[in-house]
Amino acid sequence: MDRAILHCDCNGFYASVECIQRPELWKVPMAVCGDPESRHGVILAKNELAKGYGVVTAETVWMARKKCPDLVLVPPHHSLYHAYSRRINEIYGRYTDQVEAFSVDESWLDVTGSRKLFGSGRQIADELRRQVYRQLGLTISVGVSFNKIFAKLGSDYKKPNATTEITRENYREILFPLPVQDMIFVGKSTAAALERLGIYTIGQLAESSRGQLENHLGKLGAVLWDYANGLDDSPVQVQGVEDAAKSVSNSITFRRNLEGLEDISQGLLMLSDSVAARLRAQGLRCQTVSVSIKDPSLKVISRQRTLPFASNQTQLLYRTALDIVRDSWNLKAPIRLLAVAATGLTSKAAVKQTDLFGDTGELDERRQRLDQTVDAIRRRFGESAMQYATLLDTDIVSGDPHEPVEKHAEPDEI
Repeated sequence: MDRAILHCDCNGFYASVECIQRPELWKVPMAVCGDPESRHGVILAKNELAKGYGVVTAETVWMARKKCPDLVLVPPHHSLYHAYSRRINEIYGRYTDQVEAFSVDESWLDVTGSRKLFGSGRQIADELRRQVYRQLGLTISVGVSFNKIFAKLGSDYKKPNATTEITRENYREILFPLPVQDMIFVGKSTAAALERLGIYTIGQLAESSRGQLENHLGKLGAVLWDYANGLDDSPVQVQGVEDAAKSVSNSITFRRNLEGLEDISQGLLMLSDSVAARLRAQGLRCQTVSVSIKDPSLKVISRQRTLPFASNQTQLLYRTALDIVRDSWNLKAPIRLLAVAATGLTSKAAVKQTDLFGDTGELDERRQRLDQTVDAIRRRFGESAMQYATLLDTDIVSGDPHEPVEKHAEPDEI
């Protein structure tokens, strides 16, 4: 049976993230560029309105402004992009542990072993597009195929927000008419060398002589011939604990200031639920819980507490975070932002010491089973399928309270 490989590519990633931070940018042609004040600055990303004027990535600001005099230019915020990238890959990691980042906005996924749980490769791709948009406000294009190279060509084939499936039955029809420079690793110089051999399309590349290509281009020629003929069998790397982030965190700038224990409890429960679920999805536990609080004057305090044992249980993280706030904050004082972070990450279940809250081992196991059941239901039916009753009527965030995505977060708040 063929593998099911996905290539997920964020659409206009830098520009989309900037528009999420500043929603007014959705309504104007805009682009992210390295040096907005320089005629020689280069366009790094553009939104769909700018694309409609013919603005393209990698051209100079001067050329882009000739096409679109009203183009709004925005400087890049790379720390913010990397924060979003981590969160996107965490969503992917809920469906498979084989997630290989190709760049800050592209990843390969091997979902072969996930099909019995989540459906076909196409169904998983469509679900990922829906979840990334619902949780982060970003669109992705996904290629589905039996190898990594064809999956990437699939994600490039139709944009934005599309799924393209390339199979053994249709790859010649879809890919062979494409220009040869669409093939991965074919840059300008390689494309020029291939054109000197009379090769202008991927189909002509596939139907050429492998030996001739190797004579003219060396090992690259043979590799490109294999790629064009669907002979790539390279694996998708497994997400390893050694590659995991040093912390898992989430934050919310609330639609109104929190005041009182009920508001604060709701905010902490949202955040702890999100952080604990992401820990479980990555097979991790944390040894320390940290809470950051920002008041309306933007003053920030941060406090942390070590857990009695490494854990990824929602209730333990929540109750620890709530105790931190009770001990370090005037509950009547307004709060603009809360952040919960899990640090001291480990993949091993630590030997349980005396429980800080006096729980018995049986109760601890029941909570673990409950968390695992909730995770399974959310994976199958969506993040909002299971919610805490205390969050159903909350007005402290907009939209689904289980998906606390702050649309105007500052770079260090993601």
